[in-house]
Amino acid sequence: MNCSLHLSLPLSPLIALILISNATAQAQPGVEFKGSSKLQVIVDKVANETLAKFAAKKLETNQLAITFVDLSETAKPQWASFRGDVQIYPASVIKLFYLVAAHRWMEDGKLKDTEELRRAMKDMIVESLNEATGLIVDSLTDTTSGPELPPAELEKWYEKRNAVNRYFTSIGYKNINVNRKPWCEGPYGREMQSVKLHTPNHRNWLTTEATARIMTEIASGRAVNADRSAQMMQLLERQPLESKTGGQSRDYTGMALPQGSKLWSKAGWTSEARHDAAYVELPTGERFVLVTFTMGHASDKEIIATVARSIIAEFTAAK
Repeated sequence: MNCSLHLSLPLSPLIALILISNATAQAQPGVEFKGSSKLQVIVDKVANETLAKFAAKKLETNQLAITFVDLSETAKPQWASFRGDVQIYPASVIKLFYLVAAHRWMEDGKLKDTEELRRAMKDMIVESLNEATGLIVDSLTDTTSGPELPPAELEKWYEKRNAVNRYFTSIGYKNINVNRKPWCEGPYGREMQSVKLHTPNHRNWLTTEATARIMTEIASGRAVNADRSAQMMQLLERQPLESKTGGQSRDYTGMALPQGSKLWSKAGWTSEARHDAAYVELPTGERFVLVTFTMGHASDKEIIATVARSIIAEFTAAK
Protein backbone atom coordinates (compact mmCIF):
# COMPACT_ATOMS: atom_id res chain seq x y z
CA MET A 1 0.00 0.00 0.00
CA ASN A 2 1.28 3.46 -0.89
CA CYS A 3 0.63 5.72 2.11
CA SER A 4 1.80 8.91 0.39
CA LEU A 5 0.74 8.64 -3.21
CA HIS A 6 2.64 11.23 -5.28
CA LEU A 7 0.87 12.72 -7.61
CA SER A 8 -3.37 27.32 -14.42
CA LEU A 9 -6.56 27.68 -13.28
CA PRO A 10 -9.42 26.14 -15.28
CA LEU A 11 -11.16 27.76 -18.18
CA SER A 12 -14.20 29.93 -17.53
CA PRO A 13 -16.49 28.16 -15.04
CA LEU A 14 -19.19 25.99 -16.51
CA ILE A 15 -22.67 27.14 -15.59
CA ALA A 16 -24.13 23.75 -14.79
CA LEU A 17 -24.36 21.86 -11.54
CA ILE A 18 -25.01 18.15 -11.47
CA LEU A 19 -26.87 16.33 -8.76
CA ILE A 20 -26.64 12.58 -9.05
CA SER A 21 -28.19 10.04 -6.72
CA ASN A 22 -28.62 6.33 -7.30
CA ALA A 23 -29.80 5.72 -10.88
CA THR A 24 -31.90 8.88 -11.04
CA ALA A 25 -30.56 12.38 -11.59
CA GLN A 26 -32.49 15.33 -10.23
CA ALA A 27 -31.58 18.97 -10.85
CA GLN A 28 -31.47 21.50 -8.08
CA PRO A 29 -33.82 24.48 -8.59
CA GLY A 30 -32.67 26.70 -11.45
CA VAL A 31 -30.11 24.19 -12.75
CA GLU A 32 -30.77 22.29 -15.96
CA PHE A 33 -29.58 18.70 -16.01
CA LYS A 34 -30.02 16.06 -18.68
CA GLY A 35 -29.53 12.30 -18.67
CA SER A 36 -28.30 10.73 -21.88
CA SER A 37 -29.20 7.38 -23.41
CA LYS A 38 -26.49 8.05 -26.01
CA LEU A 39 -23.82 8.31 -23.33
CA GLN A 40 -25.26 5.28 -21.56
CA VAL A 41 -24.64 3.19 -24.66
CA ILE A 42 -21.03 4.39 -24.71
CA VAL A 43 -20.41 3.75 -21.01
CA ASP A 44 -21.99 0.29 -21.11
CA LYS A 45 -19.95 -0.61 -24.19
CA VAL A 46 -16.70 0.58 -22.63
CA ALA A 47 -17.43 -1.24 -19.37
CA ASN A 48 -18.26 -4.52 -21.10
CA GLU A 49 -15.25 -4.31 -23.40
CA THR A 50 -12.97 -3.54 -20.45
CA LEU A 51 -14.33 -6.51 -18.50
CA ALA A 52 -13.73 -8.74 -21.53
CA LYS A 53 -10.22 -7.39 -22.11
CA PHE A 54 -9.17 -8.06 -18.52
CA ALA A 55 -11.12 -11.29 -18.06
CA ALA A 56 -7.87 -13.27 -18.05
CA LYS A 57 -6.80 -11.18 -15.06
CA LYS A 58 -10.11 -12.02 -13.41
CA LEU A 59 -11.58 -8.52 -13.47
CA GLU A 60 -15.18 -9.06 -12.47
CA THR A 61 -18.27 -6.90 -12.85
CA ASN A 62 -18.40 -6.11 -9.13
CA GLN A 63 -14.84 -4.76 -9.27
CA LEU A 64 -15.52 -1.92 -11.71
CA ALA A 65 -17.64 1.25 -11.57
CA ILE A 66 -17.69 4.19 -13.98
CA THR A 67 -19.46 7.54 -14.19
CA PHE A 68 -19.01 9.87 -17.16
CA VAL A 69 -20.26 13.48 -17.36
CA ASP A 70 -20.17 15.41 -20.64
CA LEU A 71 -19.55 19.09 -19.91
CA SER A 72 -18.95 20.20 -23.50
CA GLU A 73 -22.34 21.88 -23.74
CA THR A 74 -22.26 23.84 -20.51
CA ALA A 75 -25.96 24.65 -20.38
CA LYS A 76 -27.02 20.99 -20.61
CA PRO A 77 -24.43 18.65 -19.09
CA GLN A 78 -25.20 14.97 -19.53
CA TRP A 79 -24.12 11.84 -17.70
CA ALA A 80 -24.17 8.05 -17.68
CA SER A 81 -22.93 5.37 -15.28
CA PHE A 82 -21.98 1.73 -14.96
CA ARG A 83 -22.64 0.59 -11.38
CA GLY A 84 -22.41 4.25 -10.48
CA ASP A 85 -24.69 4.05 -7.44
CA VAL A 86 -22.76 1.27 -5.67
CA GLN A 87 -20.95 2.12 -2.42
CA ILE A 88 -17.22 1.45 -2.76
CA TYR A 89 -14.29 2.08 -0.45
CA PRO A 90 -12.81 5.25 -2.01
CA ALA A 91 -9.22 5.25 -0.72
CA SER A 92 -7.72 8.73 -1.15
CA VAL A 93 -10.50 9.97 -3.44
CA ILE A 94 -12.30 10.78 -0.16
CA LYS A 95 -9.92 13.73 0.15
CA LEU A 96 -11.96 15.63 -2.45
CA PHE A 97 -14.82 15.79 0.04
CA TYR A 98 -12.59 16.99 2.87
CA LEU A 99 -11.16 19.66 0.54
CA VAL A 100 -14.61 21.01 -0.32
CA ALA A 101 -15.73 20.84 3.32
CA ALA A 102 -12.65 22.79 4.45
CA HIS A 103 -13.44 25.59 2.01
CA ARG A 104 -17.11 25.56 3.07
CA TRP A 105 -16.12 25.84 6.74
CA MET A 106 -13.67 28.68 5.98
CA GLU A 107 -16.28 30.50 3.93
CA ASP A 108 -18.75 30.21 6.80
CA GLY A 109 -16.23 31.37 9.40
CA LYS A 110 -16.21 27.99 11.19
CA LEU A 111 -12.57 27.28 10.34
CA LYS A 112 -9.70 29.76 10.48
CA ASP A 113 -7.71 30.13 7.27
CA THR A 114 -4.12 29.66 8.42
CA GLU A 115 -0.82 28.91 6.75
CA GLU A 116 -0.68 25.52 8.46
CA LEU A 117 -4.20 24.61 7.32
CA ARG A 118 -3.30 25.56 3.76
CA ARG A 119 -0.12 23.50 3.95
CA ALA A 120 -2.13 20.49 5.05
CA MET A 121 -4.73 21.01 2.32
CA LYS A 122 -2.03 21.16 -0.33
CA ASP A 123 -0.26 18.05 0.96
CA MET A 124 -3.59 16.23 1.20
CA ILE A 125 -4.40 16.82 -2.48
CA VAL A 126 -1.06 17.25 -4.25
CA GLU A 127 0.93 14.60 -2.36
CA SER A 128 -2.08 12.66 -1.00
CA LEU A 129 -0.57 12.52 2.48
CA ASN A 130 -2.71 10.78 5.10
CA GLU A 131 -1.17 12.70 8.02
CA ALA A 132 -2.20 15.98 6.40
CA THR A 133 -5.69 14.60 5.83
CA GLY A 134 -5.92 13.65 9.49
CA LEU A 135 -5.33 17.27 10.46
CA ILE A 136 -8.06 18.42 8.08
CA VAL A 137 -10.54 15.87 9.46
CA ASP A 138 -9.74 16.91 13.04
CA SER A 139 -10.12 20.58 12.13
CA LEU A 140 -13.45 20.04 10.38
CA THR A 141 -14.98 17.95 13.15
CA ASP A 142 -13.36 19.24 16.36
CA THR A 143 -12.20 15.71 17.13
CA THR A 144 -8.85 14.03 17.59
CA SER A 145 -7.56 10.48 17.50
CA GLY A 146 -6.31 9.12 20.79
CA PRO A 147 -6.89 6.61 23.58
CA GLU A 148 -10.16 4.75 23.96
CA LEU A 149 -13.12 6.63 25.41
CA PRO A 150 -15.96 5.62 27.73
CA PRO A 151 -19.11 4.75 25.74
CA ALA A 152 -20.93 8.04 26.37
CA GLU A 153 -17.89 10.12 25.44
CA LEU A 154 -17.30 8.00 22.36
CA GLU A 155 -20.82 8.70 21.12
CA LYS A 156 -20.29 12.44 21.59
CA TRP A 157 -17.02 12.12 19.69
CA TYR A 158 -18.74 10.21 16.88
CA GLU A 159 -21.51 12.81 16.64
CA LYS A 160 -18.88 15.48 16.09
CA ARG A 161 -17.01 13.29 13.61
CA ASN A 162 -20.16 13.11 11.47
CA ALA A 163 -20.11 16.86 10.76
CA VAL A 164 -18.88 16.37 7.18
CA ASN A 165 -21.54 13.71 6.54
CA ARG A 166 -24.24 16.10 7.77
CA TYR A 167 -23.05 18.83 5.43
CA PHE A 168 -23.04 16.69 2.30
CA THR A 169 -26.36 15.09 3.22
CA SER A 170 -27.84 18.58 3.56
CA ILE A 171 -26.97 19.38 -0.06
CA GLY A 172 -28.33 16.14 -1.48
CA TYR A 173 -25.49 13.63 -1.49
CA LYS A 174 -26.56 10.02 -0.93
CA ASN A 175 -24.93 6.62 -0.45
CA ILE A 176 -21.71 8.06 0.97
CA ASN A 177 -19.86 7.98 4.29
CA VAL A 178 -17.21 10.64 4.84
CA ASN A 179 -16.24 10.45 8.50
CA ARG A 180 -13.07 8.32 8.58
CA LYS A 181 -9.43 9.29 8.37
CA PRO A 182 -7.37 7.46 5.75
CA TRP A 183 -4.72 5.27 7.37
CA CYS A 184 -1.38 3.71 6.57
CA GLU A 185 -1.07 1.15 9.36
CA GLY A 186 -4.67 1.28 10.53
CA PRO A 187 -6.89 2.86 13.22
CA TYR A 188 -6.14 2.60 16.93
CA GLY A 189 -7.76 3.72 20.17
CA ARG A 190 -11.02 5.61 19.80
CA GLU A 191 -10.81 5.30 16.01
CA MET A 192 -10.87 1.50 16.26
CA GLN A 193 -13.58 1.66 18.93
CA SER A 194 -15.74 3.56 16.48
CA VAL A 195 -14.94 1.21 13.61
CA LYS A 196 -16.13 -1.75 15.69
CA LEU A 197 -19.30 -0.05 16.95
CA HIS A 198 -20.56 1.90 13.97
CA THR A 199 -21.52 -0.35 11.11
CA PRO A 200 -22.14 -0.07 8.19
CA ASN A 201 -20.20 3.22 8.46
CA HIS A 202 -17.08 1.49 9.71
CA ARG A 203 -15.32 2.67 6.54
CA ASN A 204 -15.55 5.61 4.19
CA TRP A 205 -17.85 4.94 1.24
CA LEU A 206 -18.38 6.78 -2.04
CA THR A 207 -20.14 6.06 -5.30
CA THR A 208 -18.70 7.06 -8.65
CA GLU A 209 -21.82 9.18 -9.17
CA ALA A 210 -21.32 11.15 -5.96
CA THR A 211 -17.65 11.54 -6.84
CA ALA A 212 -18.50 12.72 -10.34
CA ARG A 213 -20.88 15.25 -8.87
CA ILE A 214 -18.26 16.78 -6.58
CA MET A 215 -15.68 16.93 -9.40
CA THR A 216 -18.26 18.59 -11.62
CA GLU A 217 -19.10 21.15 -8.94
CA ILE A 218 -15.43 21.99 -8.44
CA ALA A 219 -14.69 22.20 -12.18
CA SER A 220 -17.77 24.32 -12.84
CA GLY A 221 -17.08 26.82 -10.08
CA ARG A 222 -20.05 25.67 -8.02
CA ALA A 223 -18.26 24.05 -5.06
CA VAL A 224 -18.78 26.68 -2.33
CA ASN A 225 -18.24 29.53 -4.84
CA ALA A 226 -16.26 30.31 -7.99
CA ASP A 227 -13.21 31.70 -6.18
CA ARG A 228 -12.89 28.77 -3.81
CA SER A 229 -13.51 26.30 -6.64
CA ALA A 230 -10.63 27.90 -8.53
CA GLN A 231 -8.38 27.47 -5.50
CA MET A 232 -9.33 23.80 -5.36
CA MET A 233 -8.60 23.41 -9.06
CA GLN A 234 -5.11 24.77 -8.56
CA LEU A 235 -4.38 21.88 -6.18
CA LEU A 236 -6.00 19.32 -8.48
CA GLU A 237 -4.14 20.34 -11.64
CA ARG A 238 -1.88 17.64 -13.06
CA GLN A 239 0.74 17.58 -15.83
CA PRO A 240 0.17 14.21 -17.53
CA LEU A 241 2.36 14.91 -20.55
CA GLU A 242 5.21 16.50 -18.60
CA SER A 243 5.41 14.29 -15.52
CA LYS A 244 8.48 12.08 -15.28
CA THR A 245 7.48 10.36 -12.06
CA GLY A 246 4.00 8.98 -12.81
CA GLY A 247 1.78 9.29 -9.77
CA GLN A 248 -1.55 11.06 -10.10
CA SER A 249 -0.44 12.77 -13.31
CA ARG A 250 0.51 9.69 -15.31
CA ASP A 251 -0.49 6.45 -13.59
CA TYR A 252 -4.26 6.80 -13.92
CA THR A 253 -6.50 8.65 -16.41
CA GLY A 254 -3.51 10.73 -17.51
CA MET A 255 -1.99 7.70 -19.24
CA ALA A 256 -4.74 7.78 -21.84
CA LEU A 257 -4.86 11.48 -22.71
CA PRO A 258 -3.79 12.75 -26.13
CA GLN A 259 -1.20 15.48 -26.59
CA GLY A 260 -2.55 18.89 -25.66
CA SER A 261 -5.04 17.64 -23.07
CA LYS A 262 -5.47 19.24 -19.64
CA LEU A 263 -6.12 17.25 -16.48
CA TRP A 264 -7.35 17.93 -12.96
CA SER A 265 -7.72 14.83 -10.79
CA LYS A 266 -7.61 13.00 -7.48
CA ALA A 267 -6.49 9.39 -7.40
CA GLY A 268 -6.76 6.74 -4.71
CA TRP A 269 -4.61 3.68 -4.23
CA THR A 270 -4.42 1.03 -1.50
CA SER A 271 -3.65 -2.67 -1.44
CA GLU A 272 -7.22 -3.36 -2.60
CA ALA A 273 -8.35 -0.27 -4.51
CA ARG A 274 -7.22 1.75 -7.50
CA HIS A 275 -9.44 4.74 -8.37
CA ASP A 276 -9.35 8.01 -10.25
CA ALA A 277 -11.64 11.03 -10.40
CA ALA A 278 -10.70 13.28 -13.31
CA TYR A 279 -11.83 16.44 -15.07
CA VAL A 280 -10.39 16.58 -18.59
CA GLU A 281 -10.25 19.16 -21.34
CA LEU A 282 -9.31 17.66 -24.70
CA PRO A 283 -7.43 19.71 -27.31
CA THR A 284 -10.48 19.35 -29.59
CA GLY A 285 -12.62 21.24 -27.06
CA GLU A 286 -14.54 18.46 -25.31
CA ARG A 287 -14.75 18.70 -21.52
CA PHE A 288 -15.76 15.88 -19.26
CA VAL A 289 -15.58 14.31 -15.83
CA LEU A 290 -14.64 10.64 -15.70
CA VAL A 291 -14.62 8.67 -12.46
CA THR A 292 -13.37 5.09 -12.53
CA PHE A 293 -13.18 2.87 -9.45
CA THR A 294 -11.54 -0.57 -9.51
CA MET A 295 -11.26 -3.09 -6.67
CA GLY A 296 -9.06 -6.16 -6.38
CA HIS A 297 -6.57 -5.01 -9.03
CA ALA A 298 -4.66 -2.28 -7.24
CA SER A 299 -1.37 -2.85 -9.03
CA ASP A 300 -2.86 -2.85 -12.52
CA LYS A 301 -2.45 0.60 -14.08
CA GLU A 302 -3.97 -0.40 -17.39
CA ILE A 303 -7.61 -0.85 -16.36
CA ILE A 304 -8.32 2.82 -15.62
CA ALA A 305 -6.26 3.89 -18.63
CA THR A 306 -8.21 1.49 -20.85
CA VAL A 307 -11.53 2.90 -19.64
CA ALA A 308 -10.36 6.47 -20.25
CA ARG A 309 -8.87 5.71 -23.66
CA SER A 310 -12.01 3.91 -24.80
CA ILE A 311 -14.35 6.57 -23.43
CA ILE A 312 -12.41 9.28 -25.27
CA ALA A 313 -12.43 7.30 -28.54
CA GLU A 314 -16.15 6.53 -28.38
CA PHE A 315 -17.14 9.97 -27.13
CA THR A 316 -15.20 11.96 -29.72
CA ALA A 317 -16.29 9.65 -32.54
CA ALA A 318 -19.94 10.21 -31.60
CA LYS A 319 -19.63 14.00 -31.75
